[in-house]
Amino acid sequence: MRFYLRRSRAGPKFVGLNSLCSPTATEVFCKEFLCWGSYRIHAWRTLEEGGSVLDAVERGCARCELEQCDGSVGFGGSPDERGETTLDAMIMNGDTMEVGAVADLRRVKNAVGVARAVMERTEHTFIVGESATIFAENMGFVSEDLSTNKSIAIFSQWLQQDCQPNYRKNVFPDPSKSCGPYKPKAKLWKPKNLKKGNFDPSSHDTIGMIAIGMKGQVAAATSTNGATHKIPGRVGDSPVAGAGAYADSTAGGAAATGDGDVMMRFLPSFLAVDLMRNGAQPTVACRTAISRIKKYYPDFFGAIICANTTGGYGAACNKRPGFSQFPFTVVNPQTNRSQLQNVDCF
Repeated sequence: MRFYLRRSRAGPKFVGLNSLCSPTATEVFCKEFLCWGSYRIHAWRTLEEGGSVLDAVERGCARCELEQCDGSVGFGGSPDERGETTLDAMIMNGDTMEVGAVADLRRVKNAVGVARAVMERTEHTFIVGESATIFAENMGFVSEDLSTNKSIAIFSQWLQQDCQPNYRKNVFPDPSKSCGPYKPKAKLWKPKNLKKGNFDPSSHDTIGMIAIGMKGQVAAATSTNGATHKIPGRVGDSPVAGAGAYADSTAGGAAATGDGDVMMRFLPSFLAVDLMRNGAQPTVACRTAISRIKKYYPDFFGAIICANTTGGYGAACNKRPGFSQFPFTVVNPQTNRSQLQNVDCF
């Protein structure tokens, strides 16, 4: 999910895209594939009450983590091959270009809060794994089990199905029939075209938020529990600056969602913001970012939302079976509530 928020002199505006969320002080845009919770309004109210754009994106994502948006964000979702839920998150300050991120975070629910602590309490950008958990505990975050009855049931069913689907390839025993343990095959098999197999869009999602303030300040944040049944330690695009989201107060912001293993190879959020910096309109920037990936992975699952500092916004998505439109929401001072919009995929 992603969300973009920007506040103009006429008042704040919010746009939300399914699967993304990004807020700004004057205007807000949000995208969330299956998640329709109070987090969007929570971010919006943060801006209305005088909070910063960083406060808005953090609190919006944190609310989604608490509400376990569509199971793809927060605790109790997307168990990995060991049955454990781990979290990834990122936050970016478009004024200073500072970034804080965590990945493979264990036993701490507020991943985006930990990411902000990385940005504000260290000289680093990215902390991962058990070390990220230790850092979070030292910063006062509560350590607790992220599993729920639902995530345990998902994992148990997966084991009963011989660990199908999974993300292994070029290993033995045959990963399409067995749970392993796996060993590398002597010879690698290379497909003629780059097509992902067994990809389920519902197993990949993110909340991403972009916010733009009255003076053009831009912030972005993301949070996710990653891909269901992922190999332990896997990190997708969401916590990677320029992939999951990007913010630059001289140009705007962007946030992406979809198959993170593919999308992170192209840094679509950075590309879109850079295109807007050079004069491209948000919709054009979004479509160009999607087209760049589509050239190599024509069947990939993904979408992106883009917003510039003057209030323009757009979105784009790759058309594939079962995915022909990308929904997003808009909130502005006139309606003061979310309005659903859609963009046709291409």
